Amino acid sequence: MAAAPVVNTPWVERWTVPADHPAFDGHFPGQPVVPGVVLLAQVLELMARHVARPGSLVLRQVKFLSMAGPGATLELSVHPAETSWRFEVSEGERLVATGVYATD
Repeated sequence: MAAAPVVNTPWVERWTVPADHPAFDGHFPGQPVVPGVVLLAQVLELMARHVARPGSLVLRQVKFLSMAGPGATLELSVHPAETSWRFEVSEGERLVATGVYATD
């Protein structure tokens, strides 16, 4: 993805985790939890809607702070800068994940 312009406004959207998401089949039976890779994919999809050209990205930092399950409504926010994108995933006031993607 190309470098984003420096802006003060984050990109924000909500995503309700489908109760029948295929990741729940093995993660974990009886106590389903959204895998971190699914959260990261949702963040990348949000970024792709705002950044025109694909390019090489590096996940510089990620922390998974709490769990989310089927039916959770998550807020994804991406804070663009010149060569990096800081993101947060939350459910209400509770942070689920934070991290930084950057250009390679």
